[in-house]
Amino acid sequence: MSASSRPRNEMPWSGADSWSPYERLSQRMLDISGDRGVLKDVIREGAGDLVTPDASVLVKYSGYLEHMDKPFDSNCYRKTPRLMKLGEDITLWGMELGLLSMRRGELARFLFKPTYAYGTLGCPPLIPPNSTILFEIELLDFLDSAESDKFCALSAALRLLHRRLAPPEEQHLVESAKLLVLLNLSFSYLKLDRPATALRYGEQALIIDQRNAKALFRCGQASILLTEYEQARDFLVRAQKEQPFNHDINNELRKLASYYRDYVDKEKEMCQRMFAPFENGSVAGGH
Repeated sequence: MSASSRPRNEMPWSGADSWSPYERLSQRMLDISGDRGVLKDVIREGAGDLVTPDASVLVKYSGYLEHMDKPFDSNCYRKTPRLMKLGEDITLWGMELGLLSMRRGELARFLFKPTYAYGTLGCPPLIPPNSTILFEIELLDFLDSAESDKFCALSAALRLLHRRLAPPEEQHLVESAKLLVLLNLSFSYLKLDRPATALRYGEQALIIDQRNAKALFRCGQASILLTEYEQARDFLVRAQKEQPFNHDINNELRKLASYYRDYVDKEKEMCQRMFAPFENGSVAGGH
C-alpha cells in the first residue's frame, strides 16, 4: 500500500509483525474522537436515534487490559443492569464519547487511550500507568434527559411515599399518590424493555386498586412481552371489563390473539416434526 493510499492516521505497515494485539486491532477501527484516542468497531448495528447528551443509559459492558483474558470490570454478571446517567455515573471520558456514538441495540468494541481512560497514573492495583484499555459495550436502551429526570423523580417519590407514616384520615391521599407513581414506573420500565420489572410495579398498583384499568393494561402488556399469554389475557379481559370501549385495551387484545395463534401454530409444527418419524414407521431399530 502506498503512502498516498494509506488511511489517515493509520500506522505504517513496516514493522507490523511487532505490533501488539491492540495495535493490530486498532487498524480496522473507526476514530470517533478525532485524535485516535477513542476507536470503535461495530459488532452489531443498532437502530433509532443516537444517545443524547445527559441521557441515562442501560448498558452491558466488560473492560479488558491487553494480554488479559478476563475483564477487570464488568456488569454482565448482573441479572438487570442499573440505569446510569452520562456525566454522573459514567466517569470514563472514552466510554461517554463511545456511548454518544451508539444506537439502541448496538454492540460495539472500543479502544480507549490513557487520556480517555485512567490516565498516566492508572488505577492501582488493577490498571497499570498509561494503559490502553478495551471495552465491549451493548446499549440495551436509553432515556433522554427529560425522561431520565422524570424516571429518577418517580423512583425517589416512591421511596418517600413508602417511608411516610400518614395519619389514618390522610392515608387514602398517600395511597392515591403511590398508585400514580407505580403506574408511571410500570410504563417507564415497559419503554426500557424490562417487562418483568414493569409487571412487578403494575401488580403493586393492583394491590392498591385491584380494578384499576391502567394497572391491568400495563400488566397485560408486560405479560405479552414475557410470552405469558394466558396471564396477559386474564389482565386484559379484566381491563376491558372496567373500560369496554378503551381503544388501546381492545387493540392489545387483538394483538394478543394474533401472537397466541402464531405461538400455537409453532407448537403444532414442532410436535409434528417430533412425531413424524414414528408416524412414518422409521422408529430407531425398526425395519
